[in-house]
Amino acid sequence: MKAAELFVKCLEQEGIQYIFGIPGEENLDVMDALLDSPVQFITVRHEQGAAFMADVYGRLTGEAGVCLATLGPGATNLVTGVADANMDRAPVVAIAGQAATTRLHKESHQALDLVNLFRPISKYSVQILDPGNIPEIVRKAFKLAQTEKPGCSFIDFPENIAEMETDKSPLKVQHSSMPYPPLDKIRQAAQVIADARFPIVMAGNGVIRAKACDMLVAFAEKLNIPVATTFMAKGAIPFSHELSLGAVGLQAHDYVSCGFDRADVIICVGFDIVEYHPHLWHPDKNRKIIHIDASPAEVDEHYMLEVGVVGDIEQSLKGIAAESRFHKKRIGHTLRETIVQELHVFAEDTEYPIKPQKILWDLRQVLAPEDIVVSDVGAHKMWIARMYQAEQPNTCIISNGFAAMGIALPGAIAAKMVHPNRTVVAVTGDAGFLMNSQEIETAMRIGTPIIVLVWNDAAYGLIQWKQLKQFGRESHIRFGNPDFVQYAQSFGAKGYRVERTEDLVPTLRQAIADQTVVIIDCPVDYRENLKLTQKLGELVCPI
Repeated sequence: MKAAELFVKCLEQEGIQYIFGIPGEENLDVMDALLDSPVQFITVRHEQGAAFMADVYGRLTGEAGVCLATLGPGATNLVTGVADANMDRAPVVAIAGQAATTRLHKESHQALDLVNLFRPISKYSVQILDPGNIPEIVRKAFKLAQTEKPGCSFIDFPENIAEMETDKSPLKVQHSSMPYPPLDKIRQAAQVIADARFPIVMAGNGVIRAKACDMLVAFAEKLNIPVATTFMAKGAIPFSHELSLGAVGLQAHDYVSCGFDRADVIICVGFDIVEYHPHLWHPDKNRKIIHIDASPAEVDEHYMLEVGVVGDIEQSLKGIAAESRFHKKRIGHTLRETIVQELHVFAEDTEYPIKPQKILWDLRQVLAPEDIVVSDVGAHKMWIARMYQAEQPNTCIISNGFAAMGIALPGAIAAKMVHPNRTVVAVTGDAGFLMNSQEIETAMRIGTPIIVLVWNDAAYGLIQWKQLKQFGRESHIRFGNPDFVQYAQSFGAKGYRVERTEDLVPTLRQAIADQTVVIIDCPVDYRENLKLTQKLGELVCPI
């Protein structure tokens, strides 16, 4: 068979359902081979959208999402989404066509050294130079992408190699299992916790990847220890749980930060410092840190460990809980009351434009616990992380490793493909929305009904927030917007504009009932940004 046909069979062997991408001249043979394959090719409108779809698909499933581009500009358009997946620990295999190897030694049309381009933003970057190597390369790419810490593998496939004949076959798929943590480390961690006066748990996205959320809750309940999550681990413990302190991750000192101020032992479970830098929550470097993860800790002067428990996260939590003989009254109850009370402050607010707190309150009332919110990047992300109440893991998707604008809309399409029976809402600013709004056409064409809730302030709101805080004035952050309702309609989607605060809930409910792609233009009052800054600057800890 052709090398391109073998390549596709290797993808089939990996259990791939979808490839997100755009066809090009240098991947013609792969595209033709896909016609005879059960793998579905999802034609998108921009390669960045393809990479973001693969990113969110991988994050939600734990299986590598796959994206495909042609050479040169097609491949470079993948870069942002690939970098996002790699830093957010989402398994992705990115594939690009390439010029024939007979012209790669010299200046040549659209030819770039893609292997070296992608190497710094991937776990594995390789060029196929012999058809016989395809089974090993594909198997290795998926193995590395999906192994902790997951990330991106990149494969460069020259067009002349794709045309060659081969008699090779796909390799058997083998999955490794996490080793059990060392018993002496489990006992050491249990003793440190037993001796603690005010322990606190910080759960990171690794808990969700390890499917250890139920064990995390059981661990917290047995030892009566409050739990805060990073932005990317929202829902690892239900917000409604009495031991939940919500999410931590703002650079400002928030209420949940008071728990870290008071704590003498901080138990980091599945935590990755790319999610929330330790100097923000451990500035004095005087707490005892317990690191429970599938991988050893990163070296950082603010993240020096008292004990590291490396291995299967679920077994680590189970073992430590079993070794702990008693629990004490811990901090958290008074702090939780304060955090919960703040969520209700704007529940009945009717001022217009709508305050961020009110938008998120109303959104939470409309959505079921299993429904999914995909956040874009901007000021709204900070509000979502702080105020949106996630009850289940992977129901609030936030990019906080690479934090790339433009992820929400294509990410929501992938989320709907993974969970077709759930409502999926992309929450985005007007700036991030227009970065990949072309994928509305993709969503309409493939029939993935999603809701895009656009927070409209006609500005780069997060940068404005930081400018006003630091300099007291703004600089070059204003822009104009199209009519989002007409824009949606031009794609055949539905569009609504929220004209009164009281209309937001019925508009959201109508959007859910519409069962198509819906764009909601929602004017937002970002004067609340600086009010929050002032409030947190004057914060008095309740514990």
